[in-house]
Amino acid sequence: MFIERDHYRWRRFVISGGLFIILMLLLKFNSSVLTMIDAVLQSLFTGQHVEGAGWLHALMTLLSFLAKPGMDILWALIIAAWLWIKRYRIPALWALGTLFGGDILGEIFKHIVKRARPAQHLAADNGYSFPSGHTLGIFLVAAILLLIVIPLLRKHSTRTICQILIVFVVFFVAVSRVYLYAHWPFDTIGAMLLAYAWLQCAEWLYVAWAPRLRRVAFLSDSEI
Repeated sequence: MFIERDHYRWRRFVISGGLFIILMLLLKFNSSVLTMIDAVLQSLFTGQHVEGAGWLHALMTLLSFLAKPGMDILWALIIAAWLWIKRYRIPALWALGTLFGGDILGEIFKHIVKRARPAQHLAADNGYSFPSGHTLGIFLVAAILLLIVIPLLRKHSTRTICQILIVFVVFFVAVSRVYLYAHWPFDTIGAMLLAYAWLQCAEWLYVAWAPRLRRVAFLSDSEI
């Protein structure tokens, strides 16, 4: 299978989920320490901000656009369609479920914390700030690629290059959200913690249910 049993998965879930809950509660109750750290970190990322000009601004804007929730869904659908055609039908369904499940969790926690965005945010970036939907979504898309798609590549060198590029994309998407004043730094950190914790659950569900789903008629010939 693409995803194997891992006895340490529950530990990773507890650690990442615990850190997320702690961070969420501190932000929910307006921790002055976290607010100060957020402000300092944001000033580091936005100190060279030039509105509407420069290659850096253009790059950050492009990355932010490509990682917005609607685009994340599009990437997941493209990946799932390709996997389905290749007869990896159960992994295709898992990919969609993983992204949609993560997006739902993100929206739930947004409405629990109700954190305001930075004052300088664009009008297009409405809604609550924590956790960052862009960062959460692209993290899960990256995880799907790393777990399901990259292993199908034959050349080791190609797999390595793709893995490095994917990690850089996730990092710079998170940076772009802070750079564009759409989120505070801890919004992106919280998004990655939540995405990672949810990923552990999604992997556990895959291990538990993928073999059982092969008993379904239209999934019986699916690779897992």
